[in-house]
Amino acid sequence: MGIAGQARLSPNASLVLLASILVSFLAASSAPTPLYGIYQANWHFSSITTTVVFAIYAVAVLGSLLTFGKLSDHLGRRPILLCAIAVQMIALLIFIFANGVATLLAARVVQGLAAGAATGAIGAAMLDINRTRGTLANSFAPGIGTGSGALLSALFIQFLPAPTRLVYVVLFVILLAQGIGIVLMPETVTPMAGALRSLRPEITLPRAVRGPVLAVAPVLFAVWALAGFFGALGPALVRTLGPTSIVLGGVALFVFASLSSITVLLLRNTPAHTVMLTGVGALILGMIVTLVSVMMDLVAGFFVGIALGGVGFGGGFQGSLKTVLPLVEAHQRASVLSLLYIVSYVGLGLPAVIAGFLVVYGGGLPMTADEYTVAIIVLAAVALFGLRRARKKTPA
Repeated sequence: MGIAGQARLSPNASLVLLASILVSFLAASSAPTPLYGIYQANWHFSSITTTVVFAIYAVAVLGSLLTFGKLSDHLGRRPILLCAIAVQMIALLIFIFANGVATLLAARVVQGLAAGAATGAIGAAMLDINRTRGTLANSFAPGIGTGSGALLSALFIQFLPAPTRLVYVVLFVILLAQGIGIVLMPETVTPMAGALRSLRPEITLPRAVRGPVLAVAPVLFAVWALAGFFGALGPALVRTLGPTSIVLGGVALFVFASLSSITVLLLRNTPAHTVMLTGVGALILGMIVTLVSVMMDLVAGFFVGIALGGVGFGGGFQGSLKTVLPLVEAHQRASVLSLLYIVSYVGLGLPAVIAGFLVVYGGGLPMTADEYTVAIIVLAAVALFGLRRARKKTPA
């Protein structure tokens, strides 16, 4: 009997493994964040380059999602995940041996391609195993991964040797172990014909979820735009407020991401609409606190604003998934989840690059942070209006 026939992992163990892989992929994506300052000092590039290096990942994820987002529906979850893990490990090797901006960009592109292929397959596989717990894990794991990657990287920089390499070595070993786990995991979907046809990029929405997706799209864009700003420029912004420790820059992103996951956990049994309103409300309040704190150089207030922003991200993202995914048939899960992530990654990358240009050609980082914060408040207010309008149209 072949290895696939010897799969031994139970559904619960498989769900934990899949969630851990999503954590690892997001940790790998955020690990460079505390290192951007070191890269910038060593290779003498501007904040624009920093945000481009950050955002090229989002572009690669988008391309991968559009191309490979539905492939696991046809070939199975396991083959796609094994390939994605292998490609992610190649990206980590490029990071380990990076010697300039070109290699950083290459690493981020390869990393994004791997993440895009894996995201739809992981999310769909978790929903295959258990729809309720899978939806929760899809919302919970990204925050854990993003926060742990940034914090781990910052701690390595502060206390361990080879800071630009060691974190990637550790992630490489973790992914290798997780790949072995995938080999032992049973397939969660029956492969079907049409794999080559599925590679043709197309954005389609099942009629049953068109309204809900349009309602949640502004929320997804707003919360991921905030995550993009903190991910690209958060550590640098913390340093402008006074503290010089690299660890505090990693802590900032960790606070944001961990609060988002805690919010997901606490609100897991709350109706989707309530979760969405909680998220948008916390996002607006957090951005107001952040705006005042940056203007007054209040480090403690800045971290309070980040924490509230994390609550906003967790509530907005979880509420969006809870609103849409329960309405989707099994064979449509990877496609719809990929579409939601497309909206998310456009929000992650595009505003961050605009912020990079404003830092260099506008009024500098503090002023850009103020302008960016106001923009997110306006966007969140628009999203809140849309949610209330969609709620009124929903039959009682």
